[in-house]
Amino acid sequence: MFALPTCLKNYGDLVSVKISTSREHVINLPNIKVGKEICDLGMLKFDLQADFTKAFDYNTNVIFIYLTAHYQTKANKFNQVVLWDYILRYKAEQIINIRDQDVKYYFWDDGRGLKNNQNITLTLDMAVMPISGFLRTFTLPTSHVFSFPDIYANH
Repeated sequence: MFALPTCLKNYGDLVSVKISTSREHVINLPNIKVGKEICDLGMLKFDLQADFTKAFDYNTNVIFIYLTAHYQTKANKFNQVVLWDYILRYKAEQIINIRDQDVKYYFWDDGRGLKNNQNITLTLDMAVMPISGFLRTFTLPTSHVFSFPDIYANH
């Protein structure tokens, strides 16, 4: 019975989030991880403000958050790339205020689908790891849409 009230809780509705991006550009490079094929590498900086105070309760152990890019290309209708993640510990860092942050993980496309892509959507997702009960994941309702330029940047 301990975890029953929290298993019904929609933690995603309790978090306020604001996401923005800057310095978006694309480089065309060989991706040595996939056989030296020439692929697009997206580069950007982001700002993230979020308040997780209401998401922490008596049954919350940690909250794992991750910033994901969603986009379409001619080759693939559905693409998702995790760009950044972080673990929030109880009563330690419930308010996030990040400015001009580089992505933590490479934003590789498996071809040339980032240049001039006008609809890249960033979302923040969270996985609530309880003290007792099941791990639950939520996509927070706030998103940010941006586009990459129509020319490659020099590298």
